[in-house]
Amino acid sequence: MAAGRGGSVPERPGDHWDRKVAAGLAFLRRRLSGDYEVDEFGFDPELTGKVLHPVLRLLYRDWFRTEVSGMEHVPVDGAGLVVGNHSGTIALDALVLSAVLHDRHPAHRYLRLLGADLVFRMPIVSELARKSGGTVACNPDAERLLGSGELVGVFPEGFKGIGKLYADRYKLQRFGRGGFVSAALRTGTPIVPVAIVGAEETYPMLADIKPLARLLKLPYFPVTPTFPWLGPLGMVPLPSKWLIEFCPPIPTDHLTDSADDPLVVFNLADQVRETIQQTLHQLLERRPDPFGP
Repeated sequence: MAAGRGGSVPERPGDHWDRKVAAGLAFLRRRLSGDYEVDEFGFDPELTGKVLHPVLRLLYRDWFRTEVSGMEHVPVDGAGLVVGNHSGTIALDALVLSAVLHDRHPAHRYLRLLGADLVFRMPIVSELARKSGGTVACNPDAERLLGSGELVGVFPEGFKGIGKLYADRYKLQRFGRGGFVSAALRTGTPIVPVAIVGAEETYPMLADIKPLARLLKLPYFPVTPTFPWLGPLGMVPLPSKWLIEFCPPIPTDHLTDSADDPLVVFNLADQVRETIQQTLHQLLERRPDPFGP
């Protein structure tokens, strides 16, 4: 009778799951028929939002118990270059950062990650990287993305960062030639440094078997407390506590004429690196126990 007088009809217990199944079938139908859009880089927002990010969300929220601060420093709209420290043997930090930024940012922005050539030469991994918005870490691609107002993520330490030994944890490696700074300068894009604590403990690298790495054409072959001893189980990350802090942006729009000046590029890259390193020290003081609550 309440429904007849304009009241709402109570939801039956099965209605929620019926909707989920219907949405899932509709998603599969679109994928199989090719009824979805990708951009010029291969970015697939639907697949990223409905498949990849939910998996990463469980990882960063429930397994790593991630705490995030400073999100107000990430631009609400327009271009931004997010520069982070890289670590952890496997580049989980880049994936987690992209999911965290999308979930916690008020505009739910996607982070377009720049990756090493090796990533885009690996079967399956290459396709997933493209689908999730990644592209090769080169200045032309970075400048095209920034020029179109995207948020771009870069980890200047590269394999030197994720492949360092646990004894060198939270010590930033060299930032290369500062190509990310040149891209920011040419487009007048603000640089947002971000410090990530926690990734170092997910797969602590105790040793690097270099002959095996050369044989397999890999940048390193890690030995961790669980890999290769436990086989596939050694790929399960340890449940370290993560802290992620976005630092105040560094403007570059007043330096657009200095994109080819090596001294300006070096000084700005060094400023970004020092900002991240100091923030890492502060975060480590807040997290004395790597596996605490």
